[in-house]
Amino acid sequence: MKKAVLSGLIMVALVRGACGQDATELAKKLANPMASLISVPIQFNYNGHIGPGNDGYVWGINIQPIIPFTLNEDWNVVSRTILPVLDEHDVPVQGSGESGLGDIVQSLFLSPKEPGAGGLIWGVGPVFLLPTATDKALGTEKWGAGPTAVGLQQHGPWTYGMLMNHVWSFAGDSDRAQVSSTLLQPFLMYLTPTKTTIGFNTESVYDWENEQWSVPLTVTLQQIIRIGRLPMQVGIGSWYWADSPDNGPQDLGGRVQLTFIFPK
Repeated sequence: MKKAVLSGLIMVALVRGACGQDATELAKKLANPMASLISVPIQFNYNGHIGPGNDGYVWGINIQPIIPFTLNEDWNVVSRTILPVLDEHDVPVQGSGESGLGDIVQSLFLSPKEPGAGGLIWGVGPVFLLPTATDKALGTEKWGAGPTAVGLQQHGPWTYGMLMNHVWSFAGDSDRAQVSSTLLQPFLMYLTPTKTTIGFNTESVYDWENEQWSVPLTVTLQQIIRIGRLPMQVGIGSWYWADSPDNGPQDLGGRVQLTFIFPK
């Protein structure tokens, strides 16, 4: 038992030593969606109490590579992709369910390399909805596009700002409902002396076609570690559905996240 405890303490010390002084810089860059840092967050999500009888639930994996490209000495283009893989049970009704790929959301941000006046970090560009779902129950069967923008500031251990977009459908299956949705994602993060990032956000979506909100209130904890020479961030999160569509998810959901980091 003593040997196990000692081994654990040595492992913690090695991880902290490996992270070193750059762990703070990495954590701050991960909190900044416009940072010059290639990262690949992989989220394992759960939502329950779905459907007329609240019996349905969904497991999902979101693969979200973030890749900045240099335009010139002053500007970057940052690519942010959300590729969902879904496993639905008793959704939309009991006894039904599908598994497979959902629709991809692709965003491109034009962003200055250096913060602007007052330390403002920002990016603007287009967002695209791609009908890549492998089953009609998992996607919209619509092509969509619209504007997206992000603005944030970082002061000491604090990062705060908002990401937003709006998507309109313009092509696709004429028998499927049109898409007109707005995402509002305000976020607040605090980096502790132990390199733990505590975050709060809400990925609120308003569906203009059905006049319905989806409002999850989310709290996250994330930690920088190293496995060998590879830095990564591990985290957990939970949210409460303050509002959701009829027969949508209710109560609490949860997340485990792994973020692979590839510093330039």
